[in-house]
Amino acid sequence: MSRFTLDEFVRSASQKDKGEGLFELESERLLEINLNGRIWTKMGSMVAYTGNIKFIREGILEHGLGKILKRAVSGEGTRLTKAEGTGKLYLADSGKKVTILKLQGDTICVNGNDVLAFEETIQWDIKLMRKITGIMSGGLFNVKLGGSGMVAITTHYDPLILKVTPQSPVCTDPNATVAWSGSLEPEFKTDISIGTFFGRGSGESMQMLFKGEGFVLIQPMEEVYFQAGSGA
Repeated sequence: MSRFTLDEFVRSASQKDKGEGLFELESERLLEINLNGRIWTKMGSMVAYTGNIKFIREGILEHGLGKILKRAVSGEGTRLTKAEGTGKLYLADSGKKVTILKLQGDTICVNGNDVLAFEETIQWDIKLMRKITGIMSGGLFNVKLGGSGMVAITTHYDPLILKVTPQSPVCTDPNATVAWSGSLEPEFKTDISIGTFFGRGSGESMQMLFKGEGFVLIQPMEEVYFQAGSGA
């Protein structure tokens, strides 16, 4: 157990400027945003801020009818808040590990629950995975992010990248799948024999199959989500 005097504790745990720019890891589970303008954040992720910052919930008509309809199908989907102003903004999500990505004309698909923040310059859209019914899994509704700018995503523990090539497709558990290259179009496959043994909610019985050229990001934990109104 660590022991500190109060002054030692304050010095050791105090905020430290690293000079890394707009997005900065204050710790591996806490994102600091040096805000001077506007940023998109996951609703409920703000844990503290300094300066003059206000928060505006995403407008229902802000992104057009197409995204409204997708939200109606996907239920909660990804709830976003605009943070605008000047100051330091601190974001976290249930103690999950934060990874900062710099997109340079790239695209990436991310589990909607794992999007923590992104710059206003990033284009985004909700992607609905097809051919799935019943219990919802983390890989079903995702956000496709593209363009140039900073994106922060979260994972339970340390993430792992698996490369996908035409010669080496990759299968993953949807509940452990966090993100993948925007160039990939995953398919869903079902192992009926395993599904019969474990039940249809098992990640082993339902798998995401990635073919082509790119990568898949997974986490060492299955995070299960349920869709309101889903069922047989």
